[in-house]
Amino acid sequence: MATDRSALSSLEREKASVFHSWSAQASLNPMMVRDARGLTVTAEDGTEYLDFSSQLVNTNVGHQHPAVVRAIQEQAATLCTIAPQHGYVARYRAAELILERSFDGAAKVFFTNGGTEAVEHAVRLARLHTGRHKVLAAYRSYHGATSTSINLTGDPRRWPNDQGTAGVVHFFGPFLYRSVFHATTEAEECARALEHLENLIAFEGPSAIAAIVLETIPGTAGIMVPPPGYLAGVRALCDRFGIVYIADEVMAGFGRAGAWFAYQLFDVKPDLVTFAKGVNSGYVPLGGVVINEAISATFNDRVYPGGLTYSGHPLACAAAVATIEAMEDEGIVENARRVGDDVLRPGLMELAARHRVIGEVRGTGVFFALDLVSDRATKEPLAPYGASSPAMAELLAACKAERLLIFNNFNRLHVVPPCVVTDDEARDGLARLDRALGAVAHLYQGA
Repeated sequence: MATDRSALSSLEREKASVFHSWSAQASLNPMMVRDARGLTVTAEDGTEYLDFSSQLVNTNVGHQHPAVVRAIQEQAATLCTIAPQHGYVARYRAAELILERSFDGAAKVFFTNGGTEAVEHAVRLARLHTGRHKVLAAYRSYHGATSTSINLTGDPRRWPNDQGTAGVVHFFGPFLYRSVFHATTEAEECARALEHLENLIAFEGPSAIAAIVLETIPGTAGIMVPPPGYLAGVRALCDRFGIVYIADEVMAGFGRAGAWFAYQLFDVKPDLVTFAKGVNSGYVPLGGVVINEAISATFNDRVYPGGLTYSGHPLACAAAVATIEAMEDEGIVENARRVGDDVLRPGLMELAARHRVIGEVRGTGVFFALDLVSDRATKEPLAPYGASSPAMAELLAACKAERLLIFNNFNRLHVVPPCVVTDDEARDGLARLDRALGAVAHLYQGA
């Protein structure tokens, strides 16, 4: 018999009825949200928070952008849903806009419901195109939570789900601050990371490897911008051995890194590109794969064995069209790049000069991470790999007291406001973060 929950508080009803992802259910205490506008998220009690997290790094045009909301409303009044075997304007227009901003030779877009499905289908496309099974992915990565994508993921969320049967082999990407290659310069880190990857390919068997899946700039894993030449080196290895290069742009794409796609910052051309999140700021779930001409042609006379009931859903695609057009008309990608260069990077470097708990600042656009340490000399992280810590809990509580929503993972804070953030909002967020860091200065144990 159903339980009468009408007398419970809103929070109690949430906890009693909703199973939350990535959480131990008994210890949950979610903030109950009333509404949101721009960078302001308002809780049910009326408290206003500055959103420096973009939720899960996806609300690139901010909350409730009027043009996107209007497009969803207008699409709903015309065609709420239709099976994906039919054609409709919102879907092909969204595909056209994405292709126009993609690499030379981008042919078609396969739409999914989100990023994890985009990765699943990109890998399936690569395997069917090459006739090979193995896929290489970096340890410091996150690619999704469905069967193949969670096995591709390098971070500890893979561990409970990894049965060792997905044909995935992991490698170390470049990360100079915590180099596994004993490098002392970016050039050394790049060369040694590429040598490591080339050796791995040789020992795994080039003829068995379908694809390398690589976040152009790893997101949840730490926002490590690759050193100059690394992605070009990966592209060259793929060309040499006939391996499909899949660029995962789910988090880094659509303005987040200060470009339409982050790979454009490095002058490389992938074969497949996965996207989601910022394509329509998550207003309606949408993801997809940009497919090059060669892989698309593989399925000209051969059935592609995959699909989704909601592939290219009309409401989601209408939101994507409005989002991309707004980003173009309002210069939102350029704003993300400028705010990153002029406000966030120098502001975060100033915070690092004042707060020794910040071991490193890294990022680009509106896509930055603070690597937090208890000792700069040893680089001892403020929380162990794969876990949090009382120190991080104290810092996050200080951020909440400042009414600052911020993304965190392990020993890091990620400064990832929407791409529409103004200079004043960016400075406000940095000031709140400065005060939060000051409140936990005692956490630093080094000299």
